Amino acid sequence: MLKKLDWYIIGKFLRTFFFTVLIFSMVSLIIDFSEKIERFIESDISKMEITFEYFPTFLLFILGLLWPMLTMIAVIFFTGRMASNSEIISILNAGVSFRRFLRPYMISAGFLSLLYVIGINYVIPLGNAHRTELERVYFNRNRDVGKTQNVHMFVAPNTKVFMTHFSKRDSTARNFRIEYFEENKLTSLTKARSAQYVPGDTAYWRLSNYEIRTFDEEDETLTLGGRQTLDTVLNLAPKDFVDYQEQQSSMSTPELLAHLRKQRERGSGNIRRYEVELARRSAEPFTLFILTLIGVAVAGRKTRGGMGVQLAIGIFIGALFVFLSRFASTISASADLPVYLGMWMPNLIFFAAAMYFVANAQR
Repeated sequence: MLKKLDWYIIGKFLRTFFFTVLIFSMVSLIIDFSEKIERFIESDISKMEITFEYFPTFLLFILGLLWPMLTMIAVIFFTGRMASNSEIISILNAGVSFRRFLRPYMISAGFLSLLYVIGINYVIPLGNAHRTELERVYFNRNRDVGKTQNVHMFVAPNTKVFMTHFSKRDSTARNFRIEYFEENKLTSLTKARSAQYVPGDTAYWRLSNYEIRTFDEEDETLTLGGRQTLDTVLNLAPKDFVDYQEQQSSMSTPELLAHLRKQRERGSGNIRRYEVELARRSAEPFTLFILTLIGVAVAGRKTRGGMGVQLAIGIFIGALFVFLSRFASTISASADLPVYLGMWMPNLIFFAAAMYFVANAQR
């Protein structure tokens, strides 16, 4: 059961945290508005879209990025004030152990971690999707990096598609080829000089100048289509060739898992950044507990420098974590380092630091 001490610390923790969020939100909005004011003026975006669509989703993005650091700043701020007022010394002298003193901090960190889990898995990706769509429409950002040359992909477990070029402008493909397999043996091959995607209730691909080769052991059958066309239904659409920069951050976790499963089935090789994003979402909620421990250990001791020194230390450690987290994302996406090891590396480093600070904290 929670005691008065627990509710006292939890109340201070949460009030300070949300006040910190409010301050950083206002500063972030001012900075972003000053940077983008020329784009707002030059583009056709309306004031309503800026006020009620762009800025709220931008705030979600920034808070998702800084949530762990803001947690640590809040911990150091109110814990430092408690230490300056000799409250922590009185609590420990009353017979409360340091472990018992940490309990309300961990409960508060658990609550904020739960909010963070919901945010990074569902709410923030939804906001990112809307914000990046506005940027694509009005600011011409988030360039499409989807592959359109020499494309290989599986559209079904035993069906592979290849094309030398796909045009996103008119949804046409050149040198289109469909390969069908059974027990890892090629059984049929359909080739066409060109193919056109035809949308509708039952979308299909229309092949022109096609030929069909069927293989049965040593026998081979050839069918030439000549000038005729052949319509075939495939699990392939123009949207599968679209891959915007930072698209992974605009997908909720269920969408991310479905996308990864689909791309793995197709044998796609550009999925590592999606795997990194998924690993990041599993690692960062635990960071709140680690930074909370560091914050309590750093700010719990009364110092001559006052709270300013402690806040400076907290901001430095929080900024260092954000830097290491982004660095780990970059390394994990481009190197052969296992994805989850790379994304959990900052947590392992900061956990070791937390154990050192806690071991040397005021008792």
